[in-house]
Amino acid sequence: MDLKLRGKNVLVTGAGKGLGSALGLAFAAEGANVAFHYNSSAEGAEKAAAEAQELGVRATAVGADLNDGNAVTAAVAEVKERLGPIDILINNSAATQSKPFLETTEEDWAPQIGVTVTGTLRMTQAVAKQMVEEGVQGSIVSLMGDSGRVGESRLLVTATTRSTTVGLTKSLAKELARHKIRANAVSIALVQTGSLAEHTGNADDEKMKRILSAYPLRRFGTPDDVAPTVLLLASDLSSWTTGQILSVNGGYAMP
Repeated sequence: MDLKLRGKNVLVTGAGKGLGSALGLAFAAEGANVAFHYNSSAEGAEKAAAEAQELGVRATAVGADLNDGNAVTAAVAEVKERLGPIDILINNSAATQSKPFLETTEEDWAPQIGVTVTGTLRMTQAVAKQMVEEGVQGSIVSLMGDSGRVGESRLLVTATTRSTTVGLTKSLAKELARHKIRANAVSIALVQTGSLAEHTGNADDEKMKRILSAYPLRRFGTPDDVAPTVLLLASDLSSWTTGQILSVNGGYAMP
């Protein structure tokens, strides 16, 4: 199926490694031009951009600390200069921590709120403003964890920040519809990336079996499991879909 993404300009945040990098390359495979955003993973973003260019598209790595509003604004302008006006924004950046809530401190909370909530707001506003100014009928797809929908022990702060994606998505869908800009979210459970051990609290084999028992499909996801839904929501084939939260989670949690 042709997802009609060829020639679209896509910005993926948190794309220096893991799921973000894989999503950027999936867009490139469909013929889209991709900006791989990073904060500290410059090498990974540069490598992903080089791989995307080998697929025959334009691609670039762009750095910005989401805690810095000026840096975010500059990064969005840089993407426009290098690739053209942004058609699609994929909000993938997030800060997470597995820790009992009663043991957490405000120092633990701050980076999660700063990146997952405030940082996402900064990036989304900057890109949406550009979309409106350029008359782009754009698409915004935000990734979130299922902890934000159903709650999760040891992930209370993460779940709290992730849950804001629901309100953001539905509100964007209503407010930006007049500009022909759509907003949707993809809610995921555990995906096998380099940070899997961190998300599972470095669980031993026995604990991993217990975690997997919560998945009817009896396996964790992979980036390849997530990418098709993200690409479809970003595509014009989903032009009548907005304000939706779709779960891609191996059955871990069901609406």
